[in-house]
Amino acid sequence: MPSQSSHFIAHHNLWTTEQKEAATGLLTRIDKENIRYVRIGWGDQHGIVRGKTVSAAEFAASLRRGQDFQLVTAIFDTTNHPVVPPFGSENALNIPEMIGLPDGVLVPDPLTFRKLPWLPDTGWILSDAYLSNGRPCPLSTRQVLRNQIAKLGAEGFDLVVGLELEFYVFRLENPKLAPEASGYPPEPPEVSMLAHGYQYLTENRSDEIDSVLRLLQTNLEALGLPLSTLEDEWGPGQCEVTFAPMSAEEAADAALLLRSAIKQVCRRNGLHASFMALPHIPNVFPSGWHIHQSLLRRSDSTNAFVEETGEGPLSCLGMNYLGGLLAHAPGTSLLTTPTINGYKRQRPDGFAPNKAGWALENRGAMLRVIGSPGDPGSRIENRIGDPAANPYLYIASQLIAGRDGIAAKRNPGPPAKAAYLADNPLLPRSLMDAVEAFKRDEVIKREIGETFWNYLIMLKEFEINRFLSAVTDWEHREYFEMY
Repeated sequence: MPSQSSHFIAHHNLWTTEQKEAATGLLTRIDKENIRYVRIGWGDQHGIVRGKTVSAAEFAASLRRGQDFQLVTAIFDTTNHPVVPPFGSENALNIPEMIGLPDGVLVPDPLTFRKLPWLPDTGWILSDAYLSNGRPCPLSTRQVLRNQIAKLGAEGFDLVVGLELEFYVFRLENPKLAPEASGYPPEPPEVSMLAHGYQYLTENRSDEIDSVLRLLQTNLEALGLPLSTLEDEWGPGQCEVTFAPMSAEEAADAALLLRSAIKQVCRRNGLHASFMALPHIPNVFPSGWHIHQSLLRRSDSTNAFVEETGEGPLSCLGMNYLGGLLAHAPGTSLLTTPTINGYKRQRPDGFAPNKAGWALENRGAMLRVIGSPGDPGSRIENRIGDPAANPYLYIASQLIAGRDGIAAKRNPGPPAKAAYLADNPLLPRSLMDAVEAFKRDEVIKREIGETFWNYLIMLKEFEINRFLSAVTDWEHREYFEMY
């Protein structure tokens, strides 16, 4: 246990009035619903849920003092390799409080509490990470998004987000639990298909996987997630889930919980779910993550993207926001597509954009504009996202770019008619290119702060170096016999 105040949360004034009010009823609910355990979750730098499972009694204490937690996880790459030396008199993170990797504190967010429907006696709550002195952990991605939301609010707007995530569900044939397969990372499981594929939205294919879709929908709705659709997608066993519009933070929280919930429910039922953009499985189609976005005026809750007097398709403010998304598309790629694999879905005429362009109602463009003069549903759909992206950073990247577009009155130029043939700039072709574009974008550096900017570069360059040092199947086939 760290040496922390028994009233750490109150002492540092870490809850809003709304959170304080929600906390007062939690213990009564836990007792009434016979909840014995609570998972205190934290969304890490990769958008993966980490945390601790505590008893109901321990959770009651955590509502006063928070929960001690090893923030060493913040320096892990995707397979838990530390990206910086963990011990020493100094560290490369430029965060003095993390020298020697002492415990931090997870502060539960009472507004996010849920009972897990696949467990009879377990609750779940999202938390925010703090250093032991009460300062928000500078590596917290939820805090990065909150900072952008606060800046947008000061400018008189709120972001409305609609989520569309694609993923695969396979039958789990062999989980590869032999000791020799439990490496660092472990061997991937062996799987088989749920159905034959490439009969997009056909009733027969949807019926074939109906039991899986019902299983997921029942559990997701029981969690209170605002599900709109859950359906069979393009490839064999590929699914898509869409949500009703939400605020930016609600959407990011929902995406974090959604991915974790789907993977857990599937595993418990002999299935394997994957949000990897392009699994190394024969005959799969790449998966993406699309974000619909618009701004609401705080003054009257109206859609600021609606064109009221001109030809549209969006208001001047909406078009400037669009221009910002285009101008910063290279730099934000690291946040929208943060994996080596994610760039392999970008293919000409493949439903994954490879150029920074926009078009009206055109699914080949990176930015699909949906709207017309007077249309209250006017919005922008960004189709670039990797389903494995950190939801807080993905959404924050849109705010950084869009806010700059408004401030600089950026003109997005004319729409593309043939998105893949248009004379628009190519997007980064690899994670390596994305890191370099990220380094060049001074607006992003200013908005997320130099500490986090340096941290993210270290994190992804470490991952890239591991990839470049690994011998791939392609290399072995290409050179082993020939030379």
